[in-house]
Amino acid sequence: MKTKVYLFVATSFFLACNSKPKQNPEPKKPNIVFIFTDDQTYSSIHALGNSEIITPNMDAMVHEGTTFTNAYNMGSWSGAVCAASRAMLISGRSVWRANNFRQHWIQNDSIDKTWGKLLQNNGYETYMTGKWHVDAPAHKVFEHTTHTRPGMPKDAWDHATMVAKFDSLSKIPNAKSQDIMPNGYNRPLSLNDTTWDPTDTSKGGFWQGGQHWSEVLKDDAIGFINTAKSSEKPFFIYLAFNAPHDPRQAPQEYQDLYAVENMTVPKSYMPEYTYRHAIANGDNLRDEALAPFPRTALAVKTHKKEYYASISHVDAQIGKIIEALKNSGKMDNTYIIFTADHGLAMGRHGLLGKQSLFDHSIRPPMIILGPDIPKNKKTNVDVYLQDAMATSLDLAGIDKPKYIEYNSFLNIAKGKESKSSYAAIYGAYLDVQRMIRKDGYKLMVYPKIKKILLFDLKNDPEEMNDISKLPEEQKRIKTLFLDLQKLQKEMDDPLDISDCIVAIN
Repeated sequence: MKTKVYLFVATSFFLACNSKPKQNPEPKKPNIVFIFTDDQTYSSIHALGNSEIITPNMDAMVHEGTTFTNAYNMGSWSGAVCAASRAMLISGRSVWRANNFRQHWIQNDSIDKTWGKLLQNNGYETYMTGKWHVDAPAHKVFEHTTHTRPGMPKDAWDHATMVAKFDSLSKIPNAKSQDIMPNGYNRPLSLNDTTWDPTDTSKGGFWQGGQHWSEVLKDDAIGFINTAKSSEKPFFIYLAFNAPHDPRQAPQEYQDLYAVENMTVPKSYMPEYTYRHAIANGDNLRDEALAPFPRTALAVKTHKKEYYASISHVDAQIGKIIEALKNSGKMDNTYIIFTADHGLAMGRHGLLGKQSLFDHSIRPPMIILGPDIPKNKKTNVDVYLQDAMATSLDLAGIDKPKYIEYNSFLNIAKGKESKSSYAAIYGAYLDVQRMIRKDGYKLMVYPKIKKILLFDLKNDPEEMNDISKLPEEQKRIKTLFLDLQKLQKEMDDPLDISDCIVAIN
């Protein structure tokens, strides 16, 4: 009996020593899908308070994820704000350092420090389609690329042609602007103005090639998703729509969703912004030349109708992409980040474009959704849209390199943090505008005319009431001005605004 017991114990011990304990398999890295629209302002989604626009799929993302209502683009060193925003996003650098970095993409292993390469070098299959508008070749940043688009279509929308024709207008006696400007600009001049039709495929633009570019992107995305669904490798997809950037073209069924007579003019509508020439928003700035000067209610409503139709068309394509993700069986381990490269004025403050530091031009929508992201949550914590890059690295379990200046907002989305990573939001445009947003106030500086404006964003979200002359606000202005100068130094901002202090009472 003793022997049998001994043999049983010894055998059990032997088996125990030679059996490997069960280990939980290492969790798979999540898939990451970045959906990027162009020129889409923060207030252009139905579920976020805009009752005029129709965006069922963006609404669904709002309901299924967490929305950052205060996401910002940092600005631009050129009128092509799209290009600056994307350079910051791909490089992870703040505006002025991104400007320097983007001029040397190919040198000193710079490509390996870009968004796509950081994920590819950590096991991700990377894919890009749509608008690029970055100096580095897209195929060097992403493993796979399809239909890499320029900043905007050419044809009648060529900027050089517009400027040349605009300059010639004053030299031709009795010339009519509608006869001089390229098709699609300086319109509409009246209810009978039919010089432009956003559904006319012969106009080129986003119809160039026969199929609308937004639909081409949708097909590209679904094609890659269908290929990737059989792979065990995690993927990163960068989907950059050109719409709703002008020319704001969309099929007739989306135009029919809106009527000019039903469009409202913005609360901050005005025929002409008082300081537009001082902030480089002159007559020959392409974005601003799309509508007549001074602005009319008809022109604003017309452009707004076409803008909304373009967004609704993009919305439909996004819905089909998300449906393909669900059908792939990958959705349970996929995060989607949706945003735009900046906002757009669309008639507010008498402006049409994005070359200002008003919220309508620097604030895009920002939504994240995924397996453990709270649903139907909105947070007003300040972030930069370029935080999407750092957030994706966080999702992928990649340590953020020191040169990445933006921060992950993942913990904010999950409710683990409640404060912004930034003490203040900084903004810059050329050498003509500077901005700081802090503690619910925005200070704007126009250096060329030594003009300072102050807005109470809580009580005046449309930035219509400049309170910079109020005696009780002078201390706040001086504090914000000094904070702005500190941020300039931190950002390697080359502009000296110290002489603008004379504008402060």
